[in-house]
Amino acid sequence: MKLKVVNAAAGSAELELADATFAREFNETLVHQVMVAYMAGGRSGTKAQLTKAEVRGGGRKPHAQKGTGSARAGSSRSPIWVGGGRAFAAKPRDYTQKVNRKMYRAAIRAMLSELARTERLIVTPSVELAAPKTKLLVEHLKSLGLERALILVEAFEEKLFLAARNLPHVEVLAVAQLDPVSLARHDKVLATVGALKMLEERLA
Repeated sequence: MKLKVVNAAAGSAELELADATFAREFNETLVHQVMVAYMAGGRSGTKAQLTKAEVRGGGRKPHAQKGTGSARAGSSRSPIWVGGGRAFAAKPRDYTQKVNRKMYRAAIRAMLSELARTERLIVTPSVELAAPKTKLLVEHLKSLGLERALILVEAFEEKLFLAARNLPHVEVLAVAQLDPVSLARHDKVLATVGALKMLEERLA
């Protein structure tokens, strides 16, 4: 797999990448499963409600069994009473879905391959800014014909992160932070040569 390396200042070149990582068939079922599992793992699952037994009060029979004209009642904390417990109370739960490492890596490979196949993976030697200013990053992206994108770099770069955090449609991630949802969220990915080489090693 060969990808064109775009550099507004020095023309273009080509980057050779392994077909095993960047030329795989797109497995929609697998990608969907991995994305659902990833998002489910981010749910806190801390919702909690009280049952009839857990609501405070209601120990005394609220009124006589007969003669009141009302339906018989044994507790004022019944689910049909205002202030009563919930009939099917929600309790803390774990939403985690098991996805093994092989499946996760295969999904990332499939997504990267689809980006490369549809020419939505733009490769650049580096994304360097003289100062952590949003204006500089916007100008750099415009020189590459981009307004919104996921920027993928080898490691955390403070200047780049600070410049991008005020742009709602631009996200900066290091290779170690890459996840399937971020890949799917952005229409185009701007990746450095070093970042793609790291991905090639990690996903081999």
